[in-house]
Amino acid sequence: MADTAVASTVPKKSRNNRKALKQKNPSTNESNIMAQKLSETSTATVLSPSDTDPSKENHASHSQPRSSPKKGKSKATKAKQNKEASASLFEKDFQEMQEMLQQLKLEKEKTEVLLKEKDDMLKAKDEEIEMKGKEQEKMKTELKKLQKLKEFKPTMTLSFVQAMNDKEQDRKKKKGGNEIKRPCPPYSLWCKAQWNEVKKENPDAEFKDISNILGAKWKTITAEEKKPYEEKYQAEKEAYLKVMTKEKREGEAMKLLEEEQKQKTAMELLEQYVQFKQEADQEENSKKTKKEKDPLKPKQPLSAFFLFCNERRAALLAENKSVLEVAKIAGEEWKNMTEKQRGPYEEVAKKNREKYMQEMKAYKQTKDEEAMNLKKEEEELVKVQRQEALQLLKRKEKTENIIKKTKEQRKKKQQQNVDPNKPKKPASSFLLFSKETRKSLMDERPGINNSTLTAMISVKWKELNEEERQIWNSKAAEAMEAYKKELEEYSKSLAAATSNDKQQQ
Repeated sequence: MADTAVASTVPKKSRNNRKALKQKNPSTNESNIMAQKLSETSTATVLSPSDTDPSKENHASHSQPRSSPKKGKSKATKAKQNKEASASLFEKDFQEMQEMLQQLKLEKEKTEVLLKEKDDMLKAKDEEIEMKGKEQEKMKTELKKLQKLKEFKPTMTLSFVQAMNDKEQDRKKKKGGNEIKRPCPPYSLWCKAQWNEVKKENPDAEFKDISNILGAKWKTITAEEKKPYEEKYQAEKEAYLKVMTKEKREGEAMKLLEEEQKQKTAMELLEQYVQFKQEADQEENSKKTKKEKDPLKPKQPLSAFFLFCNERRAALLAENKSVLEVAKIAGEEWKNMTEKQRGPYEEVAKKNREKYMQEMKAYKQTKDEEAMNLKKEEEELVKVQRQEALQLLKRKEKTENIIKKTKEQRKKKQQQNVDPNKPKKPASSFLLFSKETRKSLMDERPGINNSTLTAMISVKWKELNEEERQIWNSKAAEAMEAYKKELEEYSKSLAAATSNDKQQQ
């Protein structure tokens, strides 16, 4: 009975375990645990005491009551059959369990491979995140640098020539182009003069008919009749060409000067930028500079209410009251005051207001005067700049001629021995004027450029009256007369010396 009970219980357990394993999808750790349990159960069933120990079998057989031999044989055959069936079932279960173990091992290997791949993916993602973090830090540093560059505000203004050109272009646009128009040809001048007469003779004629009549008439007119119109056209053409050549030369000169000023401004901007960058590197958090108020501008006067508050504040603060309480109390007291009580404060406020208005008038007058002086200085600068530009153009035009002449002059100087006793040519009226004005300008404006100085001298020379210019012309004429006399004497002495040399020879 014991054998049959063992045989019946073991396969049931194994079947239940098999179903549980098929239903669940165990993980790698669970699969290992299940394999160990199954191996233990298999060894226990194989080495069960009921199957192996013969003493127990004999004891069980002896313990059973003796029956007839037929009944004993039938019971033995049944036990053997049960044992064989249980053994066959156990073998099947054992094979199935081995197959399950192999499957679990394969699944374990697959899961390990997947885990490795996941680890690699996570490492790659971590590296990407680190790289992105570094890139973001770089971008932040670059943004900080750009923000600092935005704060760079150069003190350089636009070149004066460029500003002047912009103003002239705006003026021309407003007026609709150049002030001087191109001259009309003689035929169009004659047509303008004869148009009304032809229109009176042919009132019903259209524009084309009148133009055809005038064209036919122009062919029949003599050269003497055409002459006044041609002379008028020539005079207008000459005036137009003079103006245009002058404007053209001024334009070329201003371009040259603008290029020079651009180079100067570029160098100054570079220096300012270098200084700014050094300061930005030293100071990471630069403070924003507030707009400076004009200290000369008069301050607005206090109203009657604020005058009352200033008087009352000291007493209220002595009573250990806060600022808000002081303001509330003063406001309530001011509301409850009568017109007589407010009178003295309003009178003081009125006087202060009148005084402020007078000061503002004086302040505005000074500001207007400063603006007028600035305008005058700008006009003078315009004149000087134009003169400088013309001088630059003249230099450019003369450079080629000078380069050619220098070689010839050197050759002539080598060939000719210059006499030191020969009198030198006197200075012209302009040179005499420039010598004196140069000294005065150097005293007024120390450290001025030579080019600006010469330009200012030329502007002043042009602004001179005829009487003032006559003084310098007379001085130059006197010097020229003295030079001529010295030349005559020098030529006579040369002639006498040459004649003596010939006689001696």
